[in-house]
Amino acid sequence: MNFYLETMRLGLWNLRLHLLRSCLTSLGIILGVAAVILMVSIGEGNKQAALRDIQKLGANNIIVRSQRPPESTMVDSQRRSFIAEYGLIDEDLSRIRTFVPDARQIIPLKTVGSEISYGPQRITSQTFGTLPELGETLNLEVQEGGRYLTSQDQELRRPVAVIGHRVAEQFFRLENPIGKEIRIDRRVFTIVGVLKPVGLSGGAGGALVGRDLNLDVHIPLATADVDFGDIVVRRVSGSFSGQKVRFSEIYVTVESTDEVIDTSKRIQKIMDAAHADRADVELIVPWELLENVKRTTFAMNLLLTSIAAISLLVGGIGIMNIMLASVIERTREIGIRRAMGATRKHIVSQFLVETGTLSAVGGLLGILLGVSLSIAVARVLPWLLQQPAIKNLIETEIAFETQITPWSIIVSFLVASLTGLIFGIYPAIVASKQDPIVALRHE
Repeated sequence: MNFYLETMRLGLWNLRLHLLRSCLTSLGIILGVAAVILMVSIGEGNKQAALRDIQKLGANNIIVRSQRPPESTMVDSQRRSFIAEYGLIDEDLSRIRTFVPDARQIIPLKTVGSEISYGPQRITSQTFGTLPELGETLNLEVQEGGRYLTSQDQELRRPVAVIGHRVAEQFFRLENPIGKEIRIDRRVFTIVGVLKPVGLSGGAGGALVGRDLNLDVHIPLATADVDFGDIVVRRVSGSFSGQKVRFSEIYVTVESTDEVIDTSKRIQKIMDAAHADRADVELIVPWELLENVKRTTFAMNLLLTSIAAISLLVGGIGIMNIMLASVIERTREIGIRRAMGATRKHIVSQFLVETGTLSAVGGLLGILLGVSLSIAVARVLPWLLQQPAIKNLIETEIAFETQITPWSIIVSFLVASLTGLIFGIYPAIVASKQDPIVALRHE
């Protein structure tokens, strides 16, 4: 025990004797550990943000969506009409209900209207007729003071609407939207609720459904059928384009994520049989995207960590370089110790204590720096991106967050410590092989 304590004392004393050099030597380890923690926290933070956006759509959901088919498949049947007829119909909804009896919810959505207006303000319509159960299916939350659609709204075909967060911001910046009336085309609807923000317009959830969910307006499906029918005509650049789509989307909710893949395959077969030659229906499975995001972010984290680990390699090389120089510098000291009875084991132990201490202290400082940078980046970068000079250059909403993971701290510290020891072994062996007589003559 006295041998090890004395060896540690000598090693630490030598490091303290050249404090500046010791600090500069461990700088590579410090930056390497900090880089690993920062890269992993950025990757993990972005992963969690993407997963949250996707989960808002419901991991148990399967989205069956109408899509405009290629023009070549529509020419023959609709040559004389400017109305494009495609997508999901009542028979499709009936088939899904018949062949997927174990589904917890089957909710249709119907696109209606070409324009939403309030006073002089107008936006392109993103209005959907749907059932009250959609709120539970999509985990929608309504701001305080309002409500979502109810079964009475559906049965009585009430002209009521629940608007998205960004619609409320655009139309009602200084007033409470509840009870106000908006127009969808020429029909008047009373606002009964405002949805809480759903992710960001650039988030994974919005990318999945192909639109900004915060611009959605929901009205009862029965009201949409009576007031709007199935034809939607839009004015684009002075021209008209029309489409006849019974349902734009059908949400199928299963009991658990274990059933999602099998059910989606069953629905795909049903749709393929009914729309084989039209290519006007697609399936979107959030659960599959969740798994893809996990795999992609794991690979990205691995790549970022590998790049950051290069700093640890550079730090290890720096330790080896300094320790080799230290061997030459302390040749006479090694000779004196050997002449007084120190064995090769003693010399190796002393040098390994020094390299181990350098890497361990560097690892601890790197952890502090990495955690501090992760916290600072998550707080400072969003603020920085909102500054007018930068915001004018980057005209987009950017969600940026970090999440510090315990495993990145533990692994980076262990790797840093091992790096120091591994790169310190060779200089320690070189020092231990010094001939005592030659070392005593060294000037």
